Amino acid sequence: MKSRYSFGGDEHLFVECDESMSLEAFFKSLSMTRAIREAGIAGVTEICPANASFQIRFDPDRIKPDDILAEVKAIETAAAKSEPVIGTRIIEIPVFYQDPWTHETLMRFRERHQDPAATDLEYAARINDLASVEDFVAAHSGSPWFVSMVGFVAGLPFMYQMVERRRQLQVPKYLRPRTDTPKLTVGHGGCFSCIYSVRGAGGYQMFGITPMPIFDPEQKTGYLRDFMVFFRPGDIVKFKPIGRDEHDAIASDVASGRYAPEMHEVTFDLREFQKDIDGYNAKLEGMIHGR
Repeated sequence: MKSRYSFGGDEHLFVECDESMSLEAFFKSLSMTRAIREAGIAGVTEICPANASFQIRFDPDRIKPDDILAEVKAIETAAAKSEPVIGTRIIEIPVFYQDPWTHETLMRFRERHQDPAATDLEYAARINDLASVEDFVAAHSGSPWFVSMVGFVAGLPFMYQMVERRRQLQVPKYLRPRTDTPKLTVGHGGCFSCIYSVRGAGGYQMFGITPMPIFDPEQKTGYLRDFMVFFRPGDIVKFKPIGRDEHDAIASDVASGRYAPEMHEVTFDLREFQKDIDGYNAKLEGMIHGR
């Protein structure tokens, strides 16, 4: 993969790692942005990673455009020779699939959907050639997801499924966006899953809801007191299906400050992952609870 470089005005350098999304393109983007941050290049004021690209903001009074371009290209050359390994976290996210709140919302907006006679989950199961909603939930929660970027709305993670491309779930967005989406909805559009960090408009299919807050600007949530945004690029997410009772219990623990997400620090090796995807995923999942 050869990156494409372009300038945006006087203060931005845009780097496109590949024209299509893939784990390889995402990994290259993540590795390069981490290396640029660690390099401490004078004049760099902001680094914004995305799914298969990233953007750098720099101060042209401190570093010339041609110089920042040369610095980043040198980092790309070095990154191509380095081991494709990163330190990250694997996190278990509880999801109440087929919950009443997203169901009520999706029913209000059926005229904007590809299949007004079906729910979002029923539609997703059918177009992915799965026999039932339960089969789709099993496929959605059965393998981990990489957080490829965080943004668009504050704290919202975009997640890419860690399976072969032929097995990736694909579901288009609504024909016309909704004007309402419940907070903490687990949604899906194209090949990406997401979690809506706040209530608002949206066009992704709605599959369920998590009781675990991922954005708290007031930083009152116990595990968000150090930083208001929970996710960061490179996180690995494993969805855990739960029922109403467990959802309500977790919501109560969050409100009382007792809840702590299940997660574990891990090392991810892209080459080892590609040798045995299912085996490597099972190994990662076993680490969530420190096993």
